[in-house]
Amino acid sequence: MGPRPGPGEALCALSDLADPGARGFVFGGEGARFSGFIVRRGGVVRGYVDACPHVGAPLALTRDGFLTRDGDLIICATHGALFRLQDGLCVAGPCVNRTLQPWPVQVRDGKIWTA
Repeated sequence: MGPRPGPGEALCALSDLADPGARGFVFGGEGARFSGFIVRRGGVVRGYVDACPHVGAPLALTRDGFLTRDGDLIICATHGALFRLQDGLCVAGPCVNRTLQPWPVQVRDGKIWTA
């Protein structure tokens, strides 16, 4: 997975993340990197490692393209797997009943932080 940021790293302002919305983050460089993303729906923000449980590939083809058109599910652009925002559970596609790996984040003082 590479250099996962430790607790207390500011990711962005809550107001910079659409509702519903998603944003991807990459830490580290060549060879040693960590990719994660955050999703927001209502007042809830969750973080996940950017790796599909089916083959480990990144979920999005674009930096922030993690959600379906209506913003109610996370989608894997490679195989079309669909995941619930609230817990990362796959509800359709080749990895049904498997989950995305959580990336702990929290909202504090109007910003989203690693936890």
